[in-house]
Amino acid sequence: MAGKKPNPVDTHVGSRVRLRRMLLGMSQERLGDSMGLTFQQVQKYEKGVNRIGASRLFQISKILDVPVQFFFEEAPYVGDGSKAPGMAEPDSEAFILEFLNSREGLELNRAFVKISDPKVRKSVVDLVRALSAGSGTN
Repeated sequence: MAGKKPNPVDTHVGSRVRLRRMLLGMSQERLGDSMGLTFQQVQKYEKGVNRIGASRLFQISKILDVPVQFFFEEAPYVGDGSKAPGMAEPDSEAFILEFLNSREGLELNRAFVKISDPKVRKSVVDLVRALSAGSGTN
């Protein structure tokens, strides 16, 4: 079926692959080379366009040095009725993952974790809160 949307779980798993790869500073090409794939195939996995099989996901978990469960953390429930649609919490979680997957989010996180002084870290958080409050958004 042309134009079919990717399964939300596949999209989530792909975004977690991308997040971990970026946190390690690894390119799509390097991950692909480690797996015997092209960077375009890695792109399709990360976007959820192509589903990642179990053995391939296990291979990715070894390369990215995380347990397989990492890719399913906070994954959306699909079709089992366990979670009511329309709740704000999953949307905010998706927003956080989207931000962490962005270039700015990654750079901000990398810089923030390098701050060793807890008082300075708290000051940075306070500054960002103050700036966001002044912008009229929550």
